[in-house]
Amino acid sequence: MSQTGDASQPQPSAEDSFLDLLVETLDGLDESARGQFLRQFFRTIAQIDFTDAQSNDYWERILLRRRELAENLGKRVSLKTALVDVLASTNFLRVPILMEYDEFKKLQINAATDALTGLYNRRLFDEYCDKELNRAKRYGHQLAIVILDLHKLKEVNDRHGHLQGDQVLQLAATTLRKTMRASDFAFRIGGDEFALLLPQTDPEQAVTLCRRIRTQYETDIHPLKMDIGVTLDFGVAVHPHDGETKSALMNLADQRLYQLKNSGRAGPRVIPLETQTPREIPTAVPPQREAPVAPQADRPAAVTPTARTEATPPTIPFQPPLEAKRATPPYAGVRKWERVSLAGTKAYAILTDVHQKTAAVLDLSYGGVALLLDNPEDVPNQFHAVLHVPILPPVRVVLRKTNTQHLDSGRSRIGCSFVS
Repeated sequence: MSQTGDASQPQPSAEDSFLDLLVETLDGLDESARGQFLRQFFRTIAQIDFTDAQSNDYWERILLRRRELAENLGKRVSLKTALVDVLASTNFLRVPILMEYDEFKKLQINAATDALTGLYNRRLFDEYCDKELNRAKRYGHQLAIVILDLHKLKEVNDRHGHLQGDQVLQLAATTLRKTMRASDFAFRIGGDEFALLLPQTDPEQAVTLCRRIRTQYETDIHPLKMDIGVTLDFGVAVHPHDGETKSALMNLADQRLYQLKNSGRAGPRVIPLETQTPREIPTAVPPQREAPVAPQADRPAAVTPTARTEATPPTIPFQPPLEAKRATPPYAGVRKWERVSLAGTKAYAILTDVHQKTAAVLDLSYGGVALLLDNPEDVPNQFHAVLHVPILPPVRVVLRKTNTQHLDSGRSRIGCSFVS
C-alpha cells in the first residue's frame, strides 16, 4: 500500500500493508460485525479468547497506541508493533507470536471480499491485476482482462425491489464461479460491474468464455421469471495484443463493453471477413459438436453485433452483404434473400422449447436460418431458439420450419424462417 510522506522512509512490508487494509475495512463495519471478526483475529494470532466487546476494546487500544508511538517517534509505526506492545503490557501476550504470511493473506482476503456476492472486491482486483500483469510480462504469457456489466439491474431494483436486485447480483456471482476455470479470478468492482482476470488466455478463448458465461447466466436467471431482459454484457482486452499497462487494458475493455451495449442502436450491418483481423472474429464453441462443413464454394461472411439479447426476439436480426454470392445446393429453390454460409464457424442454436436441444447452424439470411438436426420430427413447426453466431451476442428468435432435407449422413437440414 502506497504511503505519503518522506520518500526516504522504508516502504511497508506486505504483512504491514495487509494489516493496514484490515484497519480500513474494519472501520467501515458496525460494532457487532467488527467484534465477531476481531474475536477470531485475536484467537488466531495470539491464542487469546476475548469476547466481542473485549475484542473491540483492545482493537481501539491498539490503534490509539499506534498513533501515540508514531507521534513520539516522528515516523510511521506498524500496527504489528502496537499490537504486540498492547497485548504484552496487559500480560495477555507473554510469548509474542508473529503471524505467518499465509495467515496475513487469509485476513487480507477476508477483508477484501464483497459481502453480498462473496467475490473479491475492487481493492483486491487492483492488487491481483498488477501481480498477474507483471507475471505475464515476465514469462511472455497472455492475460485477458474482462469487464462485465449487469444489464438492467437498476430496472430490476426499481420494479421488483432491491432484494430481487441482490438476488440477481448473487446469481451472477454464482454463474461466474461455476463457469470459470480454477486459474481464473472473479471480482465485483462496482454496483453492477464485475471483472475477470484470465491468465494465459488468448482473445478467442476469452470471448468464448464470456459468451458461455452470458448464456449460462440467462439460463440460471430464467427460474426467477422476470419480465426484464437481464443479462451480462462484456468487454475484453488482452495483454500484450491490446496494451502493456493496466490502465490501457481496462480502458479498452470498458470501451468494448459499451460498444456491445450500444451495438443494437446502430442498426444491422455486416463486415466481410476480408476487412477483419483474426482478433475480431472469435469463434463460439458449441456445447455438443461442431457444425459440419456443408458444400460451399464461396468464402463465408461474418456478421457483426446487431442487437442486445432481449426477451423479445428481433424481427430482422441479420442482414447479409449485398455482394454475397448465392450457393445453390440441390435442395435450394428460388430464394427470396441471399444466404450466408456459417459452415465451419461453429455457429449453433439452442432450441429452448425442445429440452435445450443443440443444433449446428449451417447458414442464415435476412429472413431465416438453416439448422442441422438428428431427429427433425422432435422439433415442432414453430419454436423458440437462442442463436450463437461468431461476433454476435446470443440472439433470441422465434423460428418456423419451412422445409426439411434429409442428408446422406443420416441427419437433416431444417430450413426455418424468422417469425415476427
